[in-house]
Amino acid sequence: MTNGAGVGLGIEAARRLADLGLVDIQPGLTDAEFVSIERRFGFEFADDHRAFLAAGLPVWTPGHDDHPDKASWGWPNWRQLGSTTLQEQIEWPFATALDDIQNGEWPPGWSSRPHDLVRRMVKAKRLLADVPRMVPVYAHRYLPASRGSFGHPVLSIHQLTDTIVYAHDLAHYIDQEFREPRVTVTFWRDYV
Repeated sequence: MTNGAGVGLGIEAARRLADLGLVDIQPGLTDAEFVSIERRFGFEFADDHRAFLAAGLPVWTPGHDDHPDKASWGWPNWRQLGSTTLQEQIEWPFATALDDIQNGEWPPGWSSRPHDLVRRMVKAKRLLADVPRMVPVYAHRYLPASRGSFGHPVLSIHQLTDTIVYAHDLAHYIDQEFREPRVTVTFWRDYV
């Protein structure tokens, strides 16, 4: 069962994105498509994320997704379930965590770190199996998976050791990522 407030938040985020007129948006995902995605990848979308994608599936942001210096995947195309790009985007949070752990990082909430690399990686994989799955929103921006939840901050995950709160929630994220701030102060606006 989904939460009405979560659905409202997702619809508000979709409305904000559509109002910007910057993104190509396809018809939203159907219930059957959500079932296929969730079975394939082994997670359930949070209520706000599900409502956002049901309202319309963003697929392309001209100027963002085609910029030559971009270091992102853009919008996940949930209709291309066999896509290598989608698979990489979904696996990124755990893949980057394992990379950092292999290079010596050890999460503070975990018990003692094995000195032997093979044992460390086996233990890390076992412990990561209990960590909430992160679901891509756009590029390296993620929300946690979990039906019945909503309103989580959007995290930017470039590495385990380079993870930040990017926005308070999904609706705030749309403004943060895609709405250009209007600088109103004279003189300084010419240098922003």
